[in-house]
Amino acid sequence: MREYGADVKAGTARAPVREDGLHDSDGVGVFLGLDVGKTAHHGHGLTPAGKKVFDKPLPNSEPKLRAVFDKLAAKFGTVLVVVDQPASIGALPLTVARDAGCKVAYLPGLAMRRIADLYPGEAKTDAKDAAVIADAARTMPHTLRSLELTDEITAELTVLAGFDQDLASEATRTSNRIRGLLTSSTPRWSVLGPRLDHQAVTWLLERHGSPAALRKAGRRRLVELVRPKAPRMAQRLIDEVFDALDEQTVVVPGTGTLDIVIPSLARSLAAVHEQRRALEAQIQTLLEAHPLAKVLTSMPGVAVRTAAVLLVTVGDGTSFPTAAHLASYAGLAPATKSSGTSIHGEHAPRGGNRQLKRAMFLSAFAALHDPASRTYYDKCRARGKTHTQALLRLARHRISVLFAMLRDGTFYEPRAPRLT
Repeated sequence: MREYGADVKAGTARAPVREDGLHDSDGVGVFLGLDVGKTAHHGHGLTPAGKKVFDKPLPNSEPKLRAVFDKLAAKFGTVLVVVDQPASIGALPLTVARDAGCKVAYLPGLAMRRIADLYPGEAKTDAKDAAVIADAARTMPHTLRSLELTDEITAELTVLAGFDQDLASEATRTSNRIRGLLTSSTPRWSVLGPRLDHQAVTWLLERHGSPAALRKAGRRRLVELVRPKAPRMAQRLIDEVFDALDEQTVVVPGTGTLDIVIPSLARSLAAVHEQRRALEAQIQTLLEAHPLAKVLTSMPGVAVRTAAVLLVTVGDGTSFPTAAHLASYAGLAPATKSSGTSIHGEHAPRGGNRQLKRAMFLSAFAALHDPASRTYYDKCRARGKTHTQALLRLARHRISVLFAMLRDGTFYEPRAPRLT
């Protein structure tokens, strides 16, 4: 492997949440659990001996939060602030707590709810949730996740990557709606469905959104109109559309409204695609300023969007002791299930960071053009694995490669993988 240089390790961002589940609570004078909210948080403070020293709502403003943190620190020393939501509504209290010199940690929501079930009573209130968080931090520090301070580039990438995922979900929803309308009116007209990501197809549907509109425009005229946007596909695309229309002689009820609905949906889809293209350029600009960008994109199947997700979820990888820890965090490590003689084996886990798992799965699929990745995938298929299972195993293998690249600050170097 070629060395990227010492500056890679010096300027890297750290993962926002440590996966190892360990948090140093030694020397903590008060455990302050915060059940965060939009306008106010509820705080519950406990000493290491379990004595309650704080229990009241906290307005979601910097002066009020800082005053409480400073007062507790002056009286008890080190304050550990624990939240159940580190992003969004939990961002301000965590930032203020850091600036005030407090330690910060994160108790995952699922773990908090399971712990809450051990306490008496069925009531669910902000005060009780804050008390559960504080007591869990005091008595079960292994349930906490350490929150690391990210650099400015990673923080901006977090916002942009989240917005891009929202746009991708909107594009999927709109595309599915269009495909459903196409299929319901003229089933074979759905030949356009798989091509909705192409600008020429969305342009065509914006202007001719029904079978009647397409027939009125005419085959030859549509070919000429589409050709500038899709020179190689124009003739074949229009021929397929008209072949589908010529096969059907009946008119499905409701087809007359397609000229209203489909063009509107197509315009929305085109706008979302345009937003994603502009956003990709912004993400790429940020990535170019990050010292790990070239390391990540040297790996086959890792482009701009995937690299952004990796930086947001993994950072420089130093929060994970081993590649196995990283694979477990991504939900790609097999989970052992055993119960007597009836249940025994390893199964794919349902948990893990879904954002990271999806990115690794899609990048594994995109990397099938890489000879080493393809060889590994083919060996998995030869052993009887399904397409999805083989991709998951390839993604797990690539996690180990990614971990080594981040650990050593080196570019990707293809090697013949061993199938175990």
